[in-house]
Amino acid sequence: MSQLPEVQSRPLRVMLIAGEPSGDILGAELMTSIRRSSPVSVEFLGIGGDRMTAEGLDSLVDMSEIAVMGLREVVPRIPLILRRVAETARNAVAADPHVVVIIDSPDFTHRVAKSIAKQAPHIPIINYVSPQVWAWRQGRAAKMATYLSHVLALLPFEPAFYAEKSTLPCTFVGHPVLERVQLGGGEAFRVRHNIAKDAPVLALLPGSRPNEVKGLIAIFLETARRLRREMPDLVVVLPTVPNVSALVREKLAGESLPLILVEDQAEKFAAFDAADAALAASGTVSLELGLARVPTVIGYRIERLAAFIIRRLAKVESIVLANLVLGRKVIPEYLQEECEPETLARALAPLMTDTPERAEMITALSEMRRRLGDDGGLKPADRAAEVVLSIGLPEQERRAAQLPL
Repeated sequence: MSQLPEVQSRPLRVMLIAGEPSGDILGAELMTSIRRSSPVSVEFLGIGGDRMTAEGLDSLVDMSEIAVMGLREVVPRIPLILRRVAETARNAVAADPHVVVIIDSPDFTHRVAKSIAKQAPHIPIINYVSPQVWAWRQGRAAKMATYLSHVLALLPFEPAFYAEKSTLPCTFVGHPVLERVQLGGGEAFRVRHNIAKDAPVLALLPGSRPNEVKGLIAIFLETARRLRREMPDLVVVLPTVPNVSALVREKLAGESLPLILVEDQAEKFAAFDAADAALAASGTVSLELGLARVPTVIGYRIERLAAFIIRRLAKVESIVLANLVLGRKVIPEYLQEECEPETLARALAPLMTDTPERAEMITALSEMRRRLGDDGGLKPADRAAEVVLSIGLPEQERRAAQLPL
């Protein structure tokens, strides 16, 4: 969308509420696209992290206070989180924005949305990143229509689900990993880190949340040790992200396994290109690895009670996003009691060398880019901004911007 001349002096007021680092990235990209595409000036308010702050957001609270996951992390913070929900809703009602965009983190953001809708039903609320209502508790989709105006979906099958289960409009905007994943750089990565050209490389990705790292890193490291017994020249690379990098370093203290720790995002994708295979936690990283065409095994564990509940309610055959996007089980997944070093090592071994299993997986992963919405047109954040502007802008400005009414 091209920049259009301003047609009014009153700025568009957009409230964005993100609850964790991945939402902070999405929010920052959306802010950039909204500002670039809006026919009027834009004011942003709400909750975000460093990336959204850099784009001009003065966050109402420190996002780290609400970026929690799992019963052990959530329960002690329930009083604080509930206070933040109430405070954020009050701020929204007082500010009376043209539109509110809640971004992922449904345990927090949907509580805020419900409170805003109850107090100020005239404010449209858009949900950027659908909660996984298609996976379990599908009745939530109909309930969401009582307090949301629109859903911006990252996954291609989500609009059809909402059309079947709810009256809530849903638009597939494409997945932002399309813009983030950088291809190539593997040869230079090997040179920078003194890795022989023919040495096997395994990438370990034990999660982007503290509880994931705590539960998985020891299992993943032991898996790598077992593989190294069979492949003495194996090189292990562990990409991490800022919010858990200190924890990862703590867990690696005294580790005897030769390992390269990667903290830069560009270097992470270069490591993907250099890797023969990857062992990863479940999450968006499966899409990143899929786009990079890295043969992957998923290992994941959560608290037993949560796992018991989810297993009873789950409506999908796979928890791996890449498999759901591809419509079949391409990436093997080992969950809970199956997520143990011997099983993971056995699954990874044929992916580390030139085998039919490795070739078959790479071919299947080649479909990922098209499935995630790469049609050569608008970027995901631009598509999302288009919907936000079409809902938030007054009619005159929508017409000027040639947006749907």
